[in-house]
Amino acid sequence: MAGLGVALGAIDPAVRPARAQQVSSGRPIRLVVPYPAGGAVDIVGRLFSERMEPLLGQQVVVDNRSGGAGIVGADYVAKARSDGTTLGVIGMTTLCAYKALYSRLPFDPDSDFAPICQLSAGTVVCAVNKQAAAQHGWTDFRTLITWARDNPEGLRFGTAGVGSTAHLTMAAVQKATGVRALHVTYRGAAPAVADLQAGTIDMMFELTPALMPLINQGEVMALAVGSARPVALLPAIPGMSDFTDLGLGALDIGAWEALMAPAATAPEIIRQLHAAALQAGNDPRLGERMREVGFTAEPSATPSALADKIKHETPIWRQLVEASGAKLD
Repeated sequence: MAGLGVALGAIDPAVRPARAQQVSSGRPIRLVVPYPAGGAVDIVGRLFSERMEPLLGQQVVVDNRSGGAGIVGADYVAKARSDGTTLGVIGMTTLCAYKALYSRLPFDPDSDFAPICQLSAGTVVCAVNKQAAAQHGWTDFRTLITWARDNPEGLRFGTAGVGSTAHLTMAAVQKATGVRALHVTYRGAAPAVADLQAGTIDMMFELTPALMPLINQGEVMALAVGSARPVALLPAIPGMSDFTDLGLGALDIGAWEALMAPAATAPEIIRQLHAAALQAGNDPRLGERMREVGFTAEPSATPSALADKIKHETPIWRQLVEASGAKLD
């Protein structure tokens, strides 16, 4: 992570503003990442923090506060002082799905955060164990679904846990196609990916950063992406719009992370932070590094655009939660 940060912080000084403005009186900005160091969300946070630091003229320190599937870190941000010195990299599931998944949360995703800027965009990819695919004749996503329909609970799929993006995606797929598969849950994506490679499970939907290394090495086989259309990382892999005949034409799973502040943060501070995040996100070299880990940089044009995105996607994710039958308390 340090190497990524040093390299990113040094790039293209010409894009720095002539006079960097400080958000507050010189206090470091704490950027909370609600997941462990080294994961995809952590990488996104560190890439943006290193690039935003010179733009703001202020130190930005990444603080990994993991636990509760992102709830611990998000709660810390929600309850922090609204002076711009504590921010969070908060994900789509926390902002759009958790109110449906949990009957009680220590914070309100709708009212306890001030949107600043979307940082990353991605999707989930369906990958299968190569030996299982060869054994059962899964040459593409359609043959996988056909086989799973004909063999109830014969397909073993893994997820990073109940209520994860991968779980909700697979629940929607099962409901639309009539498939009944065996759900194997893990404490995070890493052990699930390892078991996919080993053949303990047959398939999984997971965020692109977790699976891209094995896909690129030919260790597992990608069959589809959860977004409606193919993505730049996997241009030859079909999206859900190619499977209208399976009932999946309306499915469009996006995964994104956003920069959020505590509610009641002053509009001027939000504007300064958004300007820095937007400039960082539009830097081609940051975009290149994001693609290396399986995401794209996709900063929102304005804070209100991010607020609108959250409002638009929340009912969509509520429907996915209802389809899954998942409840986490």
